This record gives sequence, structure tokens and C-alpha cells, in this order.
Amino acid sequence: MSAIHAKRNSIGVFCGSRAGTRPQYVKAAQDLGATMARRGANLVYGAGGSGIMGMVASAARDNGALVTGVIPHQLLEQERRDKAVGQIFVVNSMHARKLLMYQLSGAFVILPGGFGTFDELMEVVTWNQLGFHSKPVVVVNVEGFFDPLLTMLDRMRDEGFAADNHRDIVQAASSPAAALDALAVQPANRPAQVAEQRLAG
Repeated sequence: MSAIHAKRNSIGVFCGSRAGTRPQYVKAAQDLGATMARRGANLVYGAGGSGIMGMVASAARDNGALVTGVIPHQLLEQERRDKAVGQIFVVNSMHARKLLMYQLSGAFVILPGGFGTFDELMEVVTWNQLGFHSKPVVVVNVEGFFDPLLTMLDRMRDEGFAADNHRDIVQAASSPAAALDALAVQPANRPAQVAEQRLAG
């Protein structure tokens, strides 16, 4: 894996393998994929063809973005690999999936999702906090979906379990376009070049 490097215009997207109960989630996924493509960004995703995960990928591909997916063997059927689009890497575990998605991505956008989405978000945020990378992380707060999470992050800071600059790792945007706007600003509070090479090596 040491030969794999993140591309600055490649964005890792974490999101649900289900569509959710609101049409706004579907629209946000489609808007994100299409807007990424129009702005010249490429997509790295979980290689599932179901839910809003599949919708982001299809919209990105249909609008001209390069799409790369990463999926573990165990989820090939559950997440509808047969309907996934783009270049697909099949790996041996969820840990390998997250690591490869990290290595291929220069930034991360998170849409609504379930346990897996929050696991991926928290792991990439933790790596950021510990100095393994300084790649920006933005949640798209569709219909206030992430409000409880953002409140919890504020409480972690207020109760002394996270420093201000660590709380600021997770940015929030009201729309896919606003999330991509936010990614134009690279956080600069944690030098991470050496640590990033250590993680990838």
C-alpha cells in the first residue's frame, strides 16, 4: 500500500448504504456527486451500489468524475457490489477499507448514514486529532441530521475532553455545495507530513 497516495482533488465520501426515510437525503447524495464532478473533484467511496452511497457514485460518474470504490469481501453481496460503479478495490477487512479510502482521499465529506458511517467518520477524525493527517472533514447537515453529533462534540470540548482545535476538525455545512466550499480551506493547526507517511508506509 505504500505506493498509494491521496490526490488533492479526490474526496472520500462516507454515507449510508440505505436511502433513509426523507427524500432530502437522496437529493443531497445526488447533488454532492454531481457538484463534485462539475468542480473537477473525483470520488472515493465504499463501493456499494445501494442507498445514498450508490446514488453519490452514480451521480458523480454520470457527470464525469473519476469514481473509485473500496469494499471488503464480506460486504460484496450486502452492499450490492453488482450495482456499484467505478474502479473497485476489494479488500480483506473493514480496517483495510478505511485505510485505503484514507490513502486515496485528500479530504472527506460525510452524508447521513448509520453505524458504519459514524465509525468511518470517528476514525478519520481520530487520525486527524493524533496527527496522522490534516485532511479536512465536513459533515453535510441535511435536515439537521447531524445536530445531535455536533452538540455532543461541543460538549466534549466544553467538558475538557477535546481541545478547541480538535473540536474544529469536524466542520458542518448546510448543503453539498457549502461542504465543497469549506474544503477549499485546509486546516493548518497540525503539521502532519511525517506522521502521514508513517501511516501509509
